[in-house]
Amino acid sequence: MDVSAFATKGNLLKAKSNLALAKVGYELMDKKRTVLISEMLSYISRAEDIQARIDEIFSQAYRELQNANITLGINQVERVGYSIPEETALRIRFRGVMGVEIPHVSMSHDEPKQLHYAFSNTNYSLDQAYIVFNKVKELIVEMAEVENTVYRLAVNVKKTQKRANALASIMIPKFTELVNNMQNTLDEKEREESSRLHVIKRSAEARKE
Repeated sequence: MDVSAFATKGNLLKAKSNLALAKVGYELMDKKRTVLISEMLSYISRAEDIQARIDEIFSQAYRELQNANITLGINQVERVGYSIPEETALRIRFRGVMGVEIPHVSMSHDEPKQLHYAFSNTNYSLDQAYIVFNKVKELIVEMAEVENTVYRLAVNVKKTQKRANALASIMIPKFTELVNNMQNTLDEKEREESSRLHVIKRSAEARKE
């Protein structure tokens, strides 16, 4: 049997302390959940804006690529494509929001951007396609950051909500009931002790008479 459930003044103080901690914990979890949801909604709004820009820029990029294919030939455009190096300049940093690590992704270039193909074998249409696809790449990096952030926040909102529910539905009622039961038991014992002392006192006075 759990001795901490016995109705003693010491156990009552411990139960009251646990109840107070549970209430504080719930308030903190509720505050954390509110902040995380607010942060998540702002990123969802940002994601919608980025997606709209991606759709627009992608359409423009493929129009420019189509023009380059027509004016230069698909084979020439394909050769130019192979000459462009893979993007390796991604940088990821993190910041904390209520204990959640939020990523910030950027493309860091030590040198100014430059074309990786010769002007003699290309034309204006290919230059435009190259420029617009670079914008697409930057937007995709931004979208990856936002989607990862929304996922992390959603997972932590769910965890926080689960903990808050456990405190509100299980721990707080449990300690509230425990405190009430102990208080009632101790009050009853105190009344019994008071009645017993009163009877003893009257008995003693009667004997004196």
